[in-house]
Amino acid sequence: MWIVLFIVALLFVLGSALILLRSAKVPKISDKVKPQPYRNDDDSGW
Repeated sequence: MWIVLFIVALLFVLGSALILLRSAKVPKISDKVKPQPYRNDDDSGW
């Protein structure tokens, strides 16, 4: 009986993980967005 409960719990965890991975989409960055130029932090005189 414990084996059946363990298998059901394992299937539930794997199924929910697959659903979460499938629903998580990488956001597409627009082509209008350009990287900001690097500002040197050493200009502060430290």
